[in-house]
Amino acid sequence: MERRKALGLIAATTATAASVTALPSFGAETGRAAGATGQGKASAKSGYTFALDKNVKRSSVRFKNRYGIEVAADLYMPKNARGKLPALAVSGPFGAVKEQSSGLYAHEFARRGYVALAFDPSFTGESGGTVRDVASPDICTEDYSAAVDFLGMQRTVDRERIGAQAICGLSGMALTAAAADSRIKAVATASMYDMARSMSRGHEDYYTPAQRQKVVDHLSRQRWIDAENGTYARLSHEVPFNENGDVAPANRVLPKTLPADADPITAIFFDYYRTERGYHPRSINSTTAWTATTPMSFFAFELMTNIDMLAPRKALLVAGADAHSRYYSEDVRAKAPDTVDLVIVPGADHVDLYDRKDLIPFDKLDEFFTKNLA
Repeated sequence: MERRKALGLIAATTATAASVTALPSFGAETGRAAGATGQGKASAKSGYTFALDKNVKRSSVRFKNRYGIEVAADLYMPKNARGKLPALAVSGPFGAVKEQSSGLYAHEFARRGYVALAFDPSFTGESGGTVRDVASPDICTEDYSAAVDFLGMQRTVDRERIGAQAICGLSGMALTAAAADSRIKAVATASMYDMARSMSRGHEDYYTPAQRQKVVDHLSRQRWIDAENGTYARLSHEVPFNENGDVAPANRVLPKTLPADADPITAIFFDYYRTERGYHPRSINSTTAWTATTPMSFFAFELMTNIDMLAPRKALLVAGADAHSRYYSEDVRAKAPDTVDLVIVPGADHVDLYDRKDLIPFDKLDEFFTKNLA
């Protein structure tokens, strides 16, 4: 399968006899209410995909963004912290929850002396929003600023030393937020995705103008279907095409079982979201799909248009040398070379930077924030 088709994600895949089965069927995986867990159990450590260090305190917190949506988060702090500390708003990947990669990053930063807030974006995980598992680039961007509001109200946080750390698909929103909100003094990303570019142009911008129009037509037809049914269907947010050149969305982000002939990109995502390594029952990527019309707002809202407004503040983008998403970081670096630095991690693919602490350059990230949140 071509890589661009795999990133569709994925035109209906059928498991073969040699396919790999991960976790059991998770039952009702659509129409989930805020905070619902569905069936099955989370992968590890009381629902978290990582263990809590004895020197880190974790607290469940809630705050509202400027649209009035309640955002659910975990606040990580070093135990016995004194004085005003630097702080980080942390989220991502797109379709993940705070118990997965963002929580791991926040936890690691807390071990290093930061106050770190890992949050579920609006409409996902335990956060509010009536329609479940829908995304808006505008509201996801706003969630970062709302996280800064919350952090800046904490007595342990220095308001002049607040930054943002994003993973994968929330990275574009973090950079966009930082360009518009100068309270974010520095921003770092890992395995960056520009979701507006991905959904509206395809992987490596492979959509032809005719294919882009087909995607728009598909989304427009789906609006009628949803309106007539009074509900919201779940389909691929990155719309693939079949061998006949027609749109061929799937009804879940990842298959329930991994086909023996799965392409490498599907395989690495599966290995995180659909196995004990990273599975969580509230994660869209682990269990279901985004609402089918989610891409409409990403066609309309181009991320990082104003990346030049980030200066003189700085960004650090971290990408795996072997990551299919590496070009996103490289292109942003080229667009703002005086503001954005790029670190390429040898031997790392896209998903390795979700949780491989032996590959994630936490020392470099700490050094970056120490310097730029001074």
